[in-house]
Amino acid sequence: MSNGNEAGDRLRVGSAPDSWGVWFPEDDQQTPWQRFLDEVSDAGYRWIELGPYGYLPTDPHRLRDELARRELTLSAGTCFTAFHRGDVWEQTWAHVRQVADLTSALGARHVVVIPEMWRDPASGEQLEDRSLGDGSWRALGTGIDRLAKALHEEYGVHLQFHPHADSHVDTQQHVERFLEMTDPELVTLCLDTGHISYCGGDNLELIRKYPDRIGYLHLKQVDPRVLAEVQEQDLPFGPAVRRGVMCEPPQGTPALEPIIEATRGLDADLFAIVEQDLYPCAPDVPLPIAKRTREFLNRCGAGAR
Repeated sequence: MSNGNEAGDRLRVGSAPDSWGVWFPEDDQQTPWQRFLDEVSDAGYRWIELGPYGYLPTDPHRLRDELARRELTLSAGTCFTAFHRGDVWEQTWAHVRQVADLTSALGARHVVVIPEMWRDPASGEQLEDRSLGDGSWRALGTGIDRLAKALHEEYGVHLQFHPHADSHVDTQQHVERFLEMTDPELVTLCLDTGHISYCGGDNLELIRKYPDRIGYLHLKQVDPRVLAEVQEQDLPFGPAVRRGVMCEPPQGTPALEPIIEATRGLDADLFAIVEQDLYPCAPDVPLPIAKRTREFLNRCGAGAR
């Protein structure tokens, strides 16, 4: 592995509540937020995401104090949207502006936007059709462009769109269709290496083909053996995670060192947030994984920043 630090100098490495088994604002199975903050700091990370709005304190003064005493800084807020459903602007903006208020108050400049899934993330229940018609695609693109413009104009933050398993923007074909229909000046990707691989895509090809649209990274890997079972059985994403489809690096795919290397050629100063889906997990599971993953990324050339 590379011992150079050029890519590391351009990657601000952090982690997220997801790596501590957090999917919801409140859930008895999840790691308490105080323990998450303590442990993510102990693992050597200095950047974190909000996770689901309401998991961490939503009072900006309190959250700023909690992060500062652990030497942590916020990289981004996170939210889900469903613009493919049509006239959903008012309820979407009401939620997103809460996230943007808190994100910008903490000095972060990114909001990661994930498309709502067609299967429930916890139960796996099918909620809507797997595929979108042309009209729904147009509504999705128009809504994301409008949201990106509003976030930029009102909060000075950048929209990072996150393709996701069991959503309508999942496969390489769908990711590229989304990129071709949205405003390149406003909308960039949160390239989640695990979700792209989970859905059969090629992370390096997306970086090569759309270098100006890569604005943020989520680093994770999938276990090919478990993924084969998931595909054979058409398992929903939640049950797949419980089987361990998202695994600790470097045990899975894609290889992360070439992706980190590829960021050298990007005209961007990127966040690289470790996000290993672990919902649900035992309380003592996340910290050792987080420490080993941090050491692995150091060896890959993604140095501490």
